[in-house]
Amino acid sequence: MDEIVRAKRTRHLPVVLSRAEVGQLFEQLDGPTPTRLMALLLYGSGLRLLECARLRVQDVDFERRVVTVRAGKGDRDRRTLLPHTAIKPLREQLAHARALHKSDTQNGMGWVELPNALAEKYPQAGREWPWQWVFPATRAYRDDKTGQRRRHHLHESVLQRAVKQAVKDAGIPKKATCHTLRHSFATHLLEDGYDIRTIQELLGHKDVATTMIYTHVLNQGQLGVRSPADHLGSPE
Repeated sequence: MDEIVRAKRTRHLPVVLSRAEVGQLFEQLDGPTPTRLMALLLYGSGLRLLECARLRVQDVDFERRVVTVRAGKGDRDRRTLLPHTAIKPLREQLAHARALHKSDTQNGMGWVELPNALAEKYPQAGREWPWQWVFPATRAYRDDKTGQRRRHHLHESVLQRAVKQAVKDAGIPKKATCHTLRHSFATHLLEDGYDIRTIQELLGHKDVATTMIYTHVLNQGQLGVRSPADHLGSPE
């Protein structure tokens, strides 16, 4: 039987924003929704979109300036940094979420979905404050199985649309998405001299080879190889 040859999957370099472009993007993200804060956590903590949307109150540690990502990609937990610039707006967001939760509880609601079998082990936990979403949805729903009136987290498409529009309004000539902010987080940390293993842990990559792709992004820019053409005199 002929040997089966499997084609190797092509790995494309990630789209990365410059620091100036990140600033231009955030200038366009001011609005009534918490999208700017969510984008700040993608860029400042290296979170994936769903990891950010699924943050719970107990996952934020202001004293240690740590964000805990639970059951991330590959069902792995990890800790990453909480940027100083996110602390004030995050406290304000939690105050909003707490007021909403208090109102929901007074109206017979206040429940959220719990991971795994926790709902069976701790029947009341789904109504407790530590388990609430940092970014709750604006509308409640009734769970068919339990009959509970719950809130889901804010749908990820809200941030996706906001970032897409901000990229357009900022005139950034790149196909930048929410995930681009995570790529930019890693690349800018490398530019600042942090080692690849530290960045691997912050990103939650199982294999350091996955993180190494950002070194290739660096080698394309001002921190990489100098072109021999730059040794020539200026053209007349």
